[in-house]
Amino acid sequence: MPLLSRRGLLCALPPAAAALACGRGSAPVVSAPSTVREIRQIVPALATRDGAGVSLSRSLGSQALPLLDPFLLLDEIRSERPEDYVRGFPDHPHRGFETVTYMLDGFMEHRDSVGNRGRLSAGSAQWMTAGRGIVHSEMPEQDRGLLWGLQLWVNLPARLKMTKPRYQDILPGRIPELSVAGAAVRVVAGQIGGERGPVEGIYTAPTMLDVTLAAGDTFEHELPARHNAFAYVLEGAVGLGAAASPVRQRELAVLGPGASVRAASAGGARLLLLAAEPIGEPVARRGPFVMNTEAELDQAVADYRAGRLVAGG
Repeated sequence: MPLLSRRGLLCALPPAAAALACGRGSAPVVSAPSTVREIRQIVPALATRDGAGVSLSRSLGSQALPLLDPFLLLDEIRSERPEDYVRGFPDHPHRGFETVTYMLDGFMEHRDSVGNRGRLSAGSAQWMTAGRGIVHSEMPEQDRGLLWGLQLWVNLPARLKMTKPRYQDILPGRIPELSVAGAAVRVVAGQIGGERGPVEGIYTAPTMLDVTLAAGDTFEHELPARHNAFAYVLEGAVGLGAAASPVRQRELAVLGPGASVRAASAGGARLLLLAAEPIGEPVARRGPFVMNTEAELDQAVADYRAGRLVAGG
């Protein structure tokens, strides 16, 4: 099945998917009863290459799942082979959405066109609001060993798409770690057990939890009923929902309506839990630009070619 490149996320989709991913429709908001969320869809991450030839696995942002409002893309890089990652992601633009980088092992360096520079190490996160536009690079800061990280794209509403770019660089020690009924949980965004994640001021009020389950553990967490949610399995296998439907490593499970998510593992597992308020607006996307209309995409391309994104819009 063909995949959509970060730089070429064009609307080469079936009519139903294109209507959702390219602005001729938006994801429905489903009212939720007070139940545990069950799996609505399982999407295997498929191997592809992006940037300057980086080998990665993509689950969200393919034809199987073009978007889950407000989430646009989820990529995982995990390799000990330098040839899979050393060429990285050289300078490229973004406008109209947010990128989230979460490092699990290794080092990644970020630089942009207005002088920002940062080094992401294992356990760190970066939430970048591209807003009206910026040009940046993301390059591995190593030439051997394991590089393991994820990048998530999150949409912005029309009124914030031209906001000033902003960064939240989060060192590992700023991310709360706690035990919830035996599960080890890192709280990147959202709140659980009286702990709040360090990510602040995000329109979609996201939850982002890194959950590690030992063999026989069960984890349950309440989520706002209106929020769309998914789980991505990093290691092992988990049973999700009251039905304990199995989801395996490198599979993404779209969760249906309900008041909470429940995850259990017989043999131990690690997963990311993501949830956020859907925006409910038309989505037009072209490579590294995500706007509401084709005319806005044309303007983004013109601004990039004219060098107006180099100074952050």
